[in-house]
Amino acid sequence: MFGAKAEIAAREKGLDVEVVMVPFEMKTLYQPTHPEVLRINPKRQVPVLIDGDLEIFDSTQIFEYFESVKPSPALWPAEPKARARARLLEHKSDEVYFPPVIRLMGLQATPDDAAAIEARAAALAFYDDMEKGIGDTAWLGGSYSYADIAFYMAQIFGDRMGAPMTDTHPKLQAWRDRMSARPAVREVAGAMGRYLRSQGRKLPAFLEKLSA
Repeated sequence: MFGAKAEIAAREKGLDVEVVMVPFEMKTLYQPTHPEVLRINPKRQVPVLIDGDLEIFDSTQIFEYFESVKPSPALWPAEPKARARARLLEHKSDEVYFPPVIRLMGLQATPDDAAAIEARAAALAFYDDMEKGIGDTAWLGGSYSYADIAFYMAQIFGDRMGAPMTDTHPKLQAWRDRMSARPAVREVAGAMGRYLRSQGRKLPAFLEKLSA
């Protein structure tokens, strides 16, 4: 998910990047660990970015670098308060919404477990807040931004783990359709969907269309 966030941002900006995929499996995680990932990130996780003598990790840090080296097209709003709100939305996608999804990953065999019920309720509460927040705007932060990319990728995993949006979230679902129509999103998320399908994983309906 986090690598896909950075890749979508790079493609939205038209940056010339070489993407190197690494093995991942829930049972063994990043094994064998790619030597560059191991060398650059003490957390031993993707994504990492190498640009000449610059070596950094963390999807948000990588994105901020992209925004600095190629400000146009901008993926943060220009107005300071709007930018702060968009940055907060991106942070909440990673740090508020995604932790319950991570819990659900380990509870797929016991969906009626109290912890699974609590995690799904937390995800639904987040959708409710986002549904109210988006109002009549096309994008989460007013203009299209990295906040949209972050929540879109996180919600793919939320849906796959048993916490989908519902009929009470029509504006969010319309927003997700707009996201899915963007070429950069289609390219990256579609490739992810095709890989998951090749591994026998079930896809949400919207990702199935994207991966056709």
